Amino acid sequence: MTTYEVKSIATVVGGHTRVQDDYQGGIESIIRLNDAFPLETLQGIEEFSHLTVTWRFHLAHPEDVQLHARSPRGNPIWPATGTFVHRNHRRPNQLAISYPRLLRVDGCDLVVTDLDAVDGTPVLDVAPYFAQMGPRGPIRQPAWPAEMLATYWLDASERP
Repeated sequence: MTTYEVKSIATVVGGHTRVQDDYQGGIESIIRLNDAFPLETLQGIEEFSHLTVTWRFHLAHPEDVQLHARSPRGNPIWPATGTFVHRNHRRPNQLAISYPRLLRVDGCDLVVTDLDAVDGTPVLDVAPYFAQMGPRGPIRQPAWPAEMLATYWLDASERP
């Protein structure tokens, strides 16, 4: 397999302090650009409502990877699906993509909400979300993701 060396460009500051499955909404955090990048690299980003953020599950370990079919969240009600049908840290490269709302830009800080990464998470890439680059055509999926994620974006303050 080909390998690549990737360096983080930013770090998540604040926001979620521990990994949780649900109630990810309503929490502000900062994506703090590394000092190596000049302010000019963010010029114009404040005109966008959402970002595309690629980040690493830095609290995961290589032994967490599971290369077999399993029921999402261990719930036998949902069908066993393969590794590449899940969106969690058990995937080989332990990467995630999120689409937080950009609230404001403060120097090298991108203040966002609805980012499901935790404090200290290394960010590998940030880009504005372009609606024209989103999915084309009708979106098809089975029922279980909607069931599983029914409370995912509920406001964190509502957590029981």
